[in-house]
Amino acid sequence: MRRSAFGHLASSGRRYRIVDLPGVLGEAADRLPWIHRILIENLLRRRGDPAPLADWLRQGHSDAEIAFHPGRVLMHDTTCGPALVDMAACRSALAEAGGDPARLNPVLPVDVSTDHSVAVDRFGTPDARAHNMARELERNGERYRFMKWATGAFRNLTVHPPGSGIMHTLNLERLASVVTTASVEGQAWAFPDTLIGTDSHTPMVGGLGVLAWGVGGLEAETVMFGLPVTLRAPRVVGVRLSGRLAEGALATDLALEVTALLRGEGIGGRFVEFFGPGVSTLSVGDRAVVANMAPEYGAATGYFPIDARTLAYLHATGRTTEHVALVGDYARRQGLWFQADAEPRYDAVVALDLAAVRPSLAGPRRPQDRLDPARTREAVGAGPTAAQVGDGPPDLAVAIAAITSCTNTSDPRLLVAAGLLARKARARSLAPPPWVKTSLAPGSPTAEAYLRRAGLLADLEALGFGVVAYGCTTCIGNSGPLPAAFEPAMAEGRRAVAVISGNRNFPGRVHPQLELGFLASPPMVVAFALAGDLDRDITTDAIGAGPDGAPVRLADLWPTGVEIDAALATAARPQDYVEAYDLAEASPAWAALQAPTGELYPWDPKSTYLCRPPFVTVDGAPRLGRYLARPLLVLGDDITTDHISPAGAVPSASEAAAYLIAHGEDPSDLNVFSARRGNWEAMVRGLFTNRTVRNLLAADIPAGRTIHSPSGEMLTLWAAAERYRAAGEAVVIVAGERYGMGSSRDWAAKGVALLGVRAVLASSFEAIHRSNLINMGVLPLLLPADAGPSDLALAPGDRIEVEAERLSPRGAVNLAIHYATGQVRRLAAMAAVETSLEADVLAGGGAIPRLLQRALRPA
Repeated sequence: MRRSAFGHLASSGRRYRIVDLPGVLGEAADRLPWIHRILIENLLRRRGDPAPLADWLRQGHSDAEIAFHPGRVLMHDTTCGPALVDMAACRSALAEAGGDPARLNPVLPVDVSTDHSVAVDRFGTPDARAHNMARELERNGERYRFMKWATGAFRNLTVHPPGSGIMHTLNLERLASVVTTASVEGQAWAFPDTLIGTDSHTPMVGGLGVLAWGVGGLEAETVMFGLPVTLRAPRVVGVRLSGRLAEGALATDLALEVTALLRGEGIGGRFVEFFGPGVSTLSVGDRAVVANMAPEYGAATGYFPIDARTLAYLHATGRTTEHVALVGDYARRQGLWFQADAEPRYDAVVALDLAAVRPSLAGPRRPQDRLDPARTREAVGAGPTAAQVGDGPPDLAVAIAAITSCTNTSDPRLLVAAGLLARKARARSLAPPPWVKTSLAPGSPTAEAYLRRAGLLADLEALGFGVVAYGCTTCIGNSGPLPAAFEPAMAEGRRAVAVISGNRNFPGRVHPQLELGFLASPPMVVAFALAGDLDRDITTDAIGAGPDGAPVRLADLWPTGVEIDAALATAARPQDYVEAYDLAEASPAWAALQAPTGELYPWDPKSTYLCRPPFVTVDGAPRLGRYLARPLLVLGDDITTDHISPAGAVPSASEAAAYLIAHGEDPSDLNVFSARRGNWEAMVRGLFTNRTVRNLLAADIPAGRTIHSPSGEMLTLWAAAERYRAAGEAVVIVAGERYGMGSSRDWAAKGVALLGVRAVLASSFEAIHRSNLINMGVLPLLLPADAGPSDLALAPGDRIEVEAERLSPRGAVNLAIHYATGQVRRLAAMAAVETSLEADVLAGGGAIPRLLQRALRPA
C-alpha cells in the first residue's frame, strides 16, 4: 500500500479534489471488497490511518479499530423523537450546569422522515388516505410541534413532513447522491455518499451503491455532535450471484432466499457485499429489496457496487444529467465501478444461482423461515378440532393483507406486478372476502402517479388496495383495528393470519392479536387476500370463481415478465419523483403547525408524550464492578426488540394504559407505543409485555411480570425493579441466541437501563441492540456455548455474581451462579464489547454523560 495521495477529477466541465484511491492502493485495489475501498477513502480524507485495512490484505483479517465519519444521518419520527428528547434534555442539563446549550448542534446533515406514526384506521374507501393522515396529525400534534421546534433550535436538521414517504424510499429516490460534492477550504471536493441511520433497514440504499448501516439513536446522537463511528475493521462476506431470475420470480423472492441462506450461514453482524455476473442482471429496485433485509439475514449492511444500472436508476428518478455523469466518472476513476469478473478477497464467500430462486413466503413467525407458497398450511400446523359455529372467518383466515413497507414498495416492478394481478382478478369479478383488511401504503408519494398512469391504481382500488398512507403503517405494527368479525372467531379458537409485503413477521408485531404472519411479494399478498385464508395450496387450489363458476387459480392471474415490463414502460416518468416530493414537502398542514421557539425546549410537566428522561445527566453512574445480582428476567432465543419494547397500539388493559389514563388520556384512543417514546414513564411500563414473551424464571409468569425473589410475589417488571432498587440489589437479564434482533429501537435498551439492569447475559446479541445497551451503560456479556438459559436452569432465589471491574474489548468476565440450593457454578463469559471506545463509554456510565462532559469543556 503506497503513501496517501490526493488527486483531481474532471466531470461535466468541473474540476474536483479527490482522494486518489488508485494511487494509494495500486494493484491491491482489486483484492479489496468495494466496501473497504470506500472506508479507505473515508479514512484518508479524514486524515485517519488506513493501515488496519492494509493489514487485512496481508493477513486476511484485522481486529484493529477504525474511525468512520459518515457524511450524513437519517432518522424517522419515532427514533428521531426520543433522540430529540435526549438532545433537548441535554441542552437543559447543560444550561443548568452552567454551560452554553447552543454548543450542542449537529455538525453534519440530519434528515428526518415522518413515516412511523400513521395508522390504517380507515381502508377500502376513497377518503382513507386523507382520513388516516388527519388522524395522524390529531394524535401526534404535540410530538410534531416538538420536531418543528427542533428544526429551528438545531442547525443542519431537516424534517420531511407526513406524506413525504418512508425514510428509506425517500433516501433512495431523493436524498442519496451516491457521490457527494462539498466545498472544503475553498476547494470543490467529490467523495462517496455515506450515512448511518436510526433504523436497521438503512442498508436499503446499498442497492444504489451507497455504504450505509443502521445504528441506535444514542450512537447517532454522538455522531451528530462530531464523534466518529468507531468499529473494528469490518469482516466482509461476499455473496457471489450467478445466472438470472427465472420467469415468475421477483425481488421479494430473492430477498427471502438470501435471508434464509445467510441466516443459515450465521454471518453474525458482518458486512455483506454482492458480486459476480448475476449482479448485472438485477435492477437497482431488485438490489434495494435485498439490501433492505440486511438485518433479517443478520448483517450490518448489504452492498451492491456502482454500475450502469445505478446510473440508469438515478436518471429514472429525476437526478440531473450532470450529477449522473459525475457518479459514473468518479466511480470509474476511483476503482469503485463494478466489474462482473472481479474476485475480491472476502472473509467468506457464499454462492447463489439466481435461476434457482422461486416464488416464496417466509413465516409464520420469523423472516428467515422461507417456504414454498404451497406449504403455508403445513407451516402453521393443525388448528381447532371443533367444527366452526356460524359464519364468519374460518380457521387461518387472512385478517390483514397489506402491501406495505419500504422493502417491497420502493421497487416499481413489484407494485406494477400487484396491479397487473389485481387487473386480471377484477376482469374475472374476483374480490377478497369481507373479513380481509386490505391496504396499500407505498414508501413513495410517486407510486400513486406511476400506478395511475399505467391504469393499475383503479384495479387495485377495486380489490380494496387503495392508498391508505405514504408511511410504514402495517409493517411497523400500525395496522389499526382488526375487522369486527374476528373477535368472535378468535374467541372460538380460530386462528387469524397476516400476509404482508413487509420485512418482519414476529408474533404480535403486525398486530398484538396476531401471532401468525407471512412475508410475501405484493402480488402474492393480493392473491392471498382474494383466497381469504391459508387453508389451501395457493399454487394449485382455486382462489375464487369467475362469473361462469369456473375456478380461478394463481396461474391464471400471475403476470409475466413481459407484461410487467410493458406496464413499467407506460408508467415511467422521471419528473414524477421531483414533483411528488416537492408537493409533499410543501404540506399545508405541516406549515400550519405552531411550534415553540428558542434554544431550550419549554417542557410541559403535564405532557404524556414528552418529558425529560432521568438518564440525561452530566454525571453518569457506571454499572460496572463486582456485584451479586438477581435475575429479573430469564428469556429464550429470538427475543426481538419488538418483544422488549413494543411499537404498536397501547392495549387498554395494560400498565402503560393505566398510567396514561391516570394522566388524562382518552381510554379509547391511547395511540401507539412508538408515538410515546418521548415519555419514559409510559414506555417503561410496556417493556416485555408482548404476549408471546415467556419469563423462564418460573412457570406461567405472564408477559411483563416477574417473581420478586425475596417476597415470592409476582409483580410487574417495573414494580419489581423498584423494589430491588430500593433494597440496593442489582439485577441482570439472561437470554438465549440472537437477543435484540429486529428493529434498531434504542428504547429496548433505554427501558432495560431504567429497570436498573446492570448486565445482559446472552448466548448471542444482534449488533445494533448490543451497541444500544453499551450506550446506555448496560454491559452485554456472551455466555459460553454450554451455558444458555435452559442449561443454567435459573429459579427465584438464585443469584449471579459478576466480576466486571476492569473491562477490555472481548475480554473475559468471570461469573458465578449461586443457586438457592447452595450449589455454585462458575463460568467465563466474554464482554460483547468491540472497541476501546465502547469500554470507555461503559466505564463512564453511558454515551450521554460523555457528550455532556465534552460540551462543558472550554471551547
